[in-house]
Amino acid sequence: MKTAVVLFTRDLRVHDQPALAAACANAEHVVPLFVLDPALLGRSANRDRFLHQALADLRASLKERGADLIVRHGDTVTETMTVARQAEAEGIALSADVSRFATRRQDRLREEAERHRMSLRLLPGVTVLPPGAVKPGGGEFYRVFSPYFRAWEQAGWRDEVATPRKISLPPGAGDLGIALPDLPPGESPDAAAGGETEARRRLKAWMTHLDAYDDQHDAMADDDTSRLSAYLRFGCLSPLSVANAARAKGGAGAAAFVRQLCWRDFYYQVTAGFPEISGKPMRATGDRNWRYDDQHALEAWQTGHTGVPVVDAGMRQLQAEGWMHNRARLITAALLTKHLRLDWREGVEWFFRWLIDGDVPNNSGNWQWVAGTGNDTRPHRRFNPIRQAQRYDAEGDYVRRYVPELAGIKGPEVHMPWRLDGFGKLGYPPPLESHGDEAVWLR
Repeated sequence: MKTAVVLFTRDLRVHDQPALAAACANAEHVVPLFVLDPALLGRSANRDRFLHQALADLRASLKERGADLIVRHGDTVTETMTVARQAEAEGIALSADVSRFATRRQDRLREEAERHRMSLRLLPGVTVLPPGAVKPGGGEFYRVFSPYFRAWEQAGWRDEVATPRKISLPPGAGDLGIALPDLPPGESPDAAAGGETEARRRLKAWMTHLDAYDDQHDAMADDDTSRLSAYLRFGCLSPLSVANAARAKGGAGAAAFVRQLCWRDFYYQVTAGFPEISGKPMRATGDRNWRYDDQHALEAWQTGHTGVPVVDAGMRQLQAEGWMHNRARLITAALLTKHLRLDWREGVEWFFRWLIDGDVPNNSGNWQWVAGTGNDTRPHRRFNPIRQAQRYDAEGDYVRRYVPELAGIKGPEVHMPWRLDGFGKLGYPPPLESHGDEAVWLR
């Protein structure tokens, strides 16, 4: 093949990038392409900013190898085919993805490629194990994590592909694209910076802390988590490379971390089999009698003013950083769905707006798990936010970090707002009262 186009989507890297490697191995010239699609932009200011940073870093990496990133604006399929025709490309390569938008894009691209007599290759790279690589007997996809995890561990993983040393653009390809737009401002002042360079730096640093992950990853104040989720979401890191690095490290911490990567793959194969995951409950009887009559409660939850300190801390961390500790995600989601009884889709939408790592499989899949509408084998479980806070933020340091109004309250008493004189002066709605393993909203 003389010329091939590599369409980057959620795989913004040059290391272990199967689509890029395949194009470089099979074509004399390669056109690296990214399309700024209006259908995807503007949903999250935080993700738009992270994306632009990742694209700038990708462009720098490609230039080091003699190429460039061709950037276009418009419908992805239309712009890809325009570039392919102008470059006289014979084939297009991209990483396979699973969301409804991505699969429709892939189907349209295949139709157009066939119409113009070009080849189209969909390659792995978004997950450790491609969705559909393992399936349960008699089923389309795994609905329960444990059997999937056993099959996932036993399955053979692909080999990591070599990073191209040299990439040759076809003559005139530099005139096919536009300048990368100015960096969007984002909304979260403390958001992480995007890009493969930063991702690889963080991964290297994280490997030195991996041994403690099994014991410490739920400790909210210590924040002993990888914070790699945004880089995995945009493909600044290869999930396979991360899993391989952890396995090579070995130990209980590595095993626990690899299990979390498997959870990520789990929801990708769920989404491939159930593309309505963001709007339709997976369980036929999953949707409950949600309340839609309390906008005040929803706004209090969104802004971190519920009166439940650990929930308020999590929601404020979300807005400050575009990220939230995993334990806080569980607690805040449980409060919305199990205690306020508000529709889980309200939570999906709010998290999608703020989370840099927000994607369809993991954001929607985890919300359904907490709400009891998804794959949880115990759909009626309830998280007591006060007990969760006492267990995972024993001294209240996490709460005080993000809720400065409570800075003067020492020790774990910070988790018990209804026992504190004058707490109501903060303007919060009534707090929760704990009852055994449950909690009820007082009105």
